[in-house]
Amino acid sequence: MLNLSVFLEDSARRYPTKDAFVFMDVHLTYAQVNGAANQIANGLVAAGIRPGDKVALSCLNVPYFPMVYFGILKAGAVVVPLSVLLKRDEVEYHLKDSDAKAYFCFLGAPGLPMLEEGHAGFLNTEACKNLYVITAKPTDASPIDGLKTMGMLMHGQSPAAETVATLAEDTAVIIYTSGTTGQPKGAELTHSNLTLNAILSAGLYEPTSEDTLLIVLPLFHIFAMTVMMNAGIYRGTTNVLLPRFDAEAVLGLMEKHKVTFFAGVPTMYWGLLNYRGDKFDLEGISSNLKKCLSGGASLPVKVLEDFEARFKVEILEGYGMSEGSPVVTFNQVGPGRKPGSIGTPVWGVEVKIVDEDGREVPTGEKGEIVYRGHNVTKGYYNKPEANAKTIKNGWLHSGDVGTKDEDGFFYVVDRTKDMIIRGGLNVYPREVEDVMMKHDTVSLVAVIGIPDDQYGEEIKACVVLKEGHKVSAEELIQWTKERIAAYKYPRVIEFMDALPQSATGKILKKELRKL
Repeated sequence: MLNLSVFLEDSARRYPTKDAFVFMDVHLTYAQVNGAANQIANGLVAAGIRPGDKVALSCLNVPYFPMVYFGILKAGAVVVPLSVLLKRDEVEYHLKDSDAKAYFCFLGAPGLPMLEEGHAGFLNTEACKNLYVITAKPTDASPIDGLKTMGMLMHGQSPAAETVATLAEDTAVIIYTSGTTGQPKGAELTHSNLTLNAILSAGLYEPTSEDTLLIVLPLFHIFAMTVMMNAGIYRGTTNVLLPRFDAEAVLGLMEKHKVTFFAGVPTMYWGLLNYRGDKFDLEGISSNLKKCLSGGASLPVKVLEDFEARFKVEILEGYGMSEGSPVVTFNQVGPGRKPGSIGTPVWGVEVKIVDEDGREVPTGEKGEIVYRGHNVTKGYYNKPEANAKTIKNGWLHSGDVGTKDEDGFFYVVDRTKDMIIRGGLNVYPREVEDVMMKHDTVSLVAVIGIPDDQYGEEIKACVVLKEGHKVSAEELIQWTKERIAAYKYPRVIEFMDALPQSATGKILKKELRKL
């Protein structure tokens, strides 16, 4: 048998009195988190949840997330983490598509009516029998009459439990892909997928029980879940939780808790780099930080270099997907690293670049990134057609365009769906963005294709300027034109105060295309 909850159980045995999670002024030990997870597991079993049943979870980065997550796993059930930004119709879709039998939903936060939306979606989902409200305190009553709370589920339950025996190939978590093409699909990740990926992730940055991790990436996202939460619990780290990214809040927590490891997406590094203020001892923060990790999207080399220069800490960039549990490649200590690269394949995973017929392309040529290994999902839940299209002969086809250099390092050129075809020529937005980011006035840029009668698609750049800097669209177009092939430079530039982002900090190009 193998159950992912072994991470928490083992650390609760080894470090029972050590802080596992810190949120604001709340400090919870490993023994406390494990005891609460046991109570939730016992409550779920008493409520009729059986091994293999799906249980959905909508929760911000607060200590209730790991409690419920591991409670569901201990009951032998499958965790279905949902984005905290979902609206009622989306909640309904996810509950129905996953065949969820129960649903835990956090109250929400100012401007984020999670329970209101979650409850409305739940009411339209007949098969999902119970909604458990995660209240601010376990003793608080539900703000909606007639709904049970997590506290009520736990009440009277023993803080000891015997974890249900699950097999390594049983599904542990169903992670929904972002749905940039069609409806979101639920990737079934097994106990083996997630256990091996957390163990190898811990090996990539080597946290110990003496370390403190800052988790601001949303826990419902596979990056934070595996690389930070599960890897951290496996190694017995203290994990400081922050529900939403704010540069000042991040720096404040780094200073207060002497944070040693931070993981973020590129927009977070950009935010920290652009923070202006002298409230914090940046030298002290830098001296505590051992390493930073980046994933979720390609990190512009300029941001990486500027961040490392300012904070005097190395950023290790990796590449992963929900379908890959998530880590596929990483800039690792052994093979070394190359800024701008996503590194080399992690242990037990094979990666290659192939053409449209599935044949490997020569070194340096562009093609689709495909991979196979212990990290590959067993498939999308109830989506046989999507499985056949995505997983061929054991190789998962990522939909990402990449290259491999002579040293075996991989590079992401762009998402296939983000590629712009201008006059029959392929333009990869990442390439244009990297050039434009080198301009002194440019702080952030996203390049998209817009409809054009003559060329089919034209290139547009959405640009956020550095504070106090000015440049005209014509000047920026001319500057870029001098540094890139004639068919690649943007013909249209729109200056913006900010770029739309997802809950995980990814720039939402599909929103920019609507503008």
